Amino acid sequence: MDSVTHRNFVSKMAAPLIETCHVACCANRTPNVLSWGRGGLFAFGTCNSVAVYDPKETAIVTILNGHTGRVNAVQWVHREDCDPETELVSGGSDNRIIVWKAQDGKFSQAVQCCGHTAPVCAVDSIRLDSEGATQLLIASAASDSTVKLWVTSANQVDCLQTLPFGSGFMMDVSLTRLPDSRVPILACGGDDCRVHLYVQRDGQFEKVHSLHGHEDWIRGVEWTARDGEILLASCAQDCLIRIWKVFMKEENAGDGQGADTIRLKEDVFEVRAKGSSARFAVTLETVLAGHENWVYGVHWQPPFFKGGSVQQPIGLLSASMDKTMILWGPEEASGVWLEQVRVGEVGGNTLGFYGCQMSPDGSMIVAHAFHGALHLWQRDTAKEEEWSPGVVISGHFGSVQDLSWDPDGEFILSVGSDQTTRLFTPWRRKGQAKVTWHEISRPQIHGYDMQCLATVGRFQFVSGADEKVLRVFRAPRNFVENFSNIAGVSLDKLLASNDTANLPEGASTPALGLSNKAVFQGDLTPQNKEEEEGFSSVSDQYTESYFHPLNLTEPPPEDHLLQNTLWPEVQKLYGHGFEMFCLASNNERTVVASACKASKAEHAAVLLWSASSWRQLQTLALHSLTVTQMAFSPDSRFLLAVSRDRTWSLWRQHHLAPTDSEPAFSLHAHTTKSTSVHARIIWSCDWSPDSKYFVTSSRDKKVIVWGDCSSTEGVEENSPSAIEPCSSVLDVGDSATSVSLCPVLCPDHSYLLAVGLENGKILLYKWRVHTNPSSGEDWAKCGEMDNFQNHTLTVKRLRWRPRGGRAGHGDGDASEGDSWVQLASAGADHAVKIFNINRLAL
Repeated sequence: MDSVTHRNFVSKMAAPLIETCHVACCANRTPNVLSWGRGGLFAFGTCNSVAVYDPKETAIVTILNGHTGRVNAVQWVHREDCDPETELVSGGSDNRIIVWKAQDGKFSQAVQCCGHTAPVCAVDSIRLDSEGATQLLIASAASDSTVKLWVTSANQVDCLQTLPFGSGFMMDVSLTRLPDSRVPILACGGDDCRVHLYVQRDGQFEKVHSLHGHEDWIRGVEWTARDGEILLASCAQDCLIRIWKVFMKEENAGDGQGADTIRLKEDVFEVRAKGSSARFAVTLETVLAGHENWVYGVHWQPPFFKGGSVQQPIGLLSASMDKTMILWGPEEASGVWLEQVRVGEVGGNTLGFYGCQMSPDGSMIVAHAFHGALHLWQRDTAKEEEWSPGVVISGHFGSVQDLSWDPDGEFILSVGSDQTTRLFTPWRRKGQAKVTWHEISRPQIHGYDMQCLATVGRFQFVSGADEKVLRVFRAPRNFVENFSNIAGVSLDKLLASNDTANLPEGASTPALGLSNKAVFQGDLTPQNKEEEEGFSSVSDQYTESYFHPLNLTEPPPEDHLLQNTLWPEVQKLYGHGFEMFCLASNNERTVVASACKASKAEHAAVLLWSASSWRQLQTLALHSLTVTQMAFSPDSRFLLAVSRDRTWSLWRQHHLAPTDSEPAFSLHAHTTKSTSVHARIIWSCDWSPDSKYFVTSSRDKKVIVWGDCSSTEGVEENSPSAIEPCSSVLDVGDSATSVSLCPVLCPDHSYLLAVGLENGKILLYKWRVHTNPSSGEDWAKCGEMDNFQNHTLTVKRLRWRPRGGRAGHGDGDASEGDSWVQLASAGADHAVKIFNINRLAL
């Protein structure tokens, strides 16, 4: 596959109706989950999927969904001719290995290897000599204390052999061929601190040697070739890297150098193949000491094709829990291995790197950290010895629980069980027309799993977590300036808004604290603080995350996101008795509604808050179990709440006095257990753009439209039958966990509806007001995400962009707004996805 084919993956995989605009995700926290192919793409496991990413385009090319458990290992099947790979192997916690094959710009499952009885933790593969069809030899290590060898051909797979290791575990495996031979050799490293070498004889792998030297668990092994010999790098929790050399032993080679000559110990083994035999020796080449913590990953610089021949550079990249990566290489004159480049973080609150990879041309290196973040560095074209951080994809490393667009539809805020709030916005690289989405701020890094959020204006939001407190955040001036630079929005226009009056410069997190405090100009700098005598409090004895103003023209790297993009917390809201569950705000920016987990009616009440004074306005008590979701009507006249008790309630806004600026709400309509159409938990709800109808979705697989709310002014407020279904019952085939109505009508004036299911699917329907709803003719399915676009786990939230068009593409263009709408989705599979949907194709 050439680069043009790679860039066309998205357009080929998506139907003209639906295009994947962006996928925000991160790598799983396992060492062998990242692999960089010679075609320029690197693949990594993210939750139960494999993401294929183009670092030059800074965008996900495709998502491969097939595993039912976490993906723990990913490996491209390298070709000896250095052409781009066409096969990808992945192993997961579902005990399976999947071989993915790319053809004509599209990935598909080739075969599945099923035989392990525990999660697969490492895989590697090489191509075998065969006549006709391509055969792959795959090695896989799993938590069942075995390493299995598989042979795949076309759509068939055979388990060639199982290597038992008793009560031990192999952490990594690597396959290659012996020098000047076609005989495969396998290296396994594990918790017995030894590297085990196996060579294929008569179709079976036999153990030929164990390499001793490491003093702790071996985490990574990898082969490479060098001038008629092969090198094996092994890394371990003893903080050391060992390089072993395997070469062919000449028949007449003796000592020959005298008794006083110092020679490294050689272990010799014999290999027979096709009637002939050869002797090979293995010896220790060098020991590399430079890391200060466990070394989790090693990666050889890949060979490349140049000048009609394959060039084999000798460079070794290592990643450690000391938060650094080191590029090692032999000195030209002496051959002594030395540290050439060291990159990484100093300080911060991350926990180091799990693995590393290098681009085929050696110009970029990438590592993935404990919290899933990818860290990418690029070689300076002018000064090759200097490396600088580059733009790379990011995302949540836990279930994404909620998301919301800002009122102008220019960015998305999301919260997840990884205890973070993240902000994504489109970015157009200078001199390029293509728009890509990136995380440019991490407003909140919390100590509790996040559950919900609601935006209040453009630069303010309220969030709720697994605690009884609601927290209000407001954007600092530094974010507004950087958002203007990256998103291309006029700074004068942003600063003219009332949302930006009296903004602080930034925010920092005090030691031992959960609240982001505002940082203003003139505040103490870290240097000033160190000059103070003694400690003023206990917390001053601990490191504090200080804010440093950034002048960004491109999305920031992970270390800046963690420290310098926080938003200050401006208010805490107390009143709930249990952990927060859902939030909603009205379009007038006057009221915020909140609800918490509840098993009794006294805790299931909805609390209303003033968005100006942040005082509690009202308590709306009706439901007996947790209110699962709420939504204000677009005209702010109604508040809708749905609950685990299988009922919904509708509250109408009014003012206690003509001069009262803060509204009050009274019960307008509701269902009971006897009148409710839904038979299970109602998970989600939303309003039509004209505020006439609302929709509910439930675990009973039903989606129902209710209304017409505009015709109920004269109905008694406490009448449970005031509002009834005005649509037929739509059965979507699985638990409907999220529903959202598009704010822009379809060309035929029908309503466009997106439904998210518990199995991860996203469906599109059109609903038209019908004189006879029971006929079922009011619903029409108009689209469905394909397997590579769907989530692999529950769809937690769906949100349409509040206006037509695509963010970052210029909504002033009439054709842009008429043609496209955007849908954002949040999933339990850690992903935030944005889809472009062509309204004219509906």
